[in-house]
Amino acid sequence: MAQQANHALPEGYRIDNYRIERQLSLGGFSIVYLAIDGEGKRVAIKEYLPNSLALRGEGEITPNISQEHLGAFRYGMKCFFEEGRALARLSHPNVVRVLNFFRANETVYMVMEYEEGSTLQEYIQRRQKPVSENFLRNMFTRVLNGLREVHTHKLLHLDLKPSNIYLRNDGTPLLIDFGAARQTLALDTPMLKPMYTPGFASPEHYLRKELGPWSDIYSIGASMYACIALAAPQAADIRQEKDQLVPAMVRWEGKYSDQLLETIDWCLCLNHLYRPQSVFALQKALTETPPAVAVKIAVETPRSWLGNLIGKLK
Repeated sequence: MAQQANHALPEGYRIDNYRIERQLSLGGFSIVYLAIDGEGKRVAIKEYLPNSLALRGEGEITPNISQEHLGAFRYGMKCFFEEGRALARLSHPNVVRVLNFFRANETVYMVMEYEEGSTLQEYIQRRQKPVSENFLRNMFTRVLNGLREVHTHKLLHLDLKPSNIYLRNDGTPLLIDFGAARQTLALDTPMLKPMYTPGFASPEHYLRKELGPWSDIYSIGASMYACIALAAPQAADIRQEKDQLVPAMVRWEGKYSDQLLETIDWCLCLNHLYRPQSVFALQKALTETPPAVAVKIAVETPRSWLGNLIGKLK
């Protein structure tokens, strides 16, 4: 089945105990809506609707699924439902809160807390300039707090990128839009295209094996790199053929501390055994105070720093 864009449920449509207000986002795997619950509270509802398996036309409610794709659709729906069940057990300020999940319209829905804010990707695009070292350290330390909780529950995110890190209006980050069900579906249904984001997906995403906490850690490194470069790094599959990614230590030498740049490069190692093997190890590096000289490098030009250093040695 050719890729297509599915139509969202109409505004005002009632499903279970919720009323659809409007569409928030549309992806190849799902549609997310802003909705109102029975108590008048805003929630986000994510609808399982992979456009490679199902088609919903304008004005329709239930998707059209060919017999050929029915097995894969139902298997993916089961994965999506199980992911919702697992996420509902998580309660952490840096992980999206799942409130409910239910079946309707021959598919599945996941109800989440709705937060005011914007994604890290939108924040970067508005700024149009690299973020500061303090921002990177503080932001990703808190993101890793949430990711550590996810990994503690034997889950993986598998779709970490700036557009899946949501910044509340108070600036605190939230992990959203987990890709675990998409990855599971792709692993077990060969007719589907692999579901990952080039530039942020680890080499293991392409190999479809050896996925683990280190795979999410690669994506964290890629996201930090993108916050400075204002663009995704070279895709991992291309890097494996001909690695042309300029290391952070080379590209931004003198603009950030060596310790931070080394940490980003550590996360982006192609061999997963050479990366941080746990979120804890990466957090330790991010919260480590860089040497005094490195701090000077981060805030001054290399020439002025060198001049100051020579002056002190005289």
